[in-house]
Amino acid sequence: MLGIVAAALFFFAFLINAADIGTNDVFSSTNVMLLGLTALALHVAGIGAGRASRSRR
Repeated sequence: MLGIVAAALFFFAFLINAADIGTNDVFSSTNVMLLGLTALALHVAGIGAGRASRSRR
């Protein structure tokens, strides 16, 4: 799930950068990209996977 969020944030950052939209400092393309990297790192770490990785024995 967090991988999809990261992809959406990267696309949003690309649109801000490509369209050269003047935003305030909070929603700059760099900050949105860093939020995407954070979501991607959490996804790779296994947080927010949606199901437990442990199996019952």
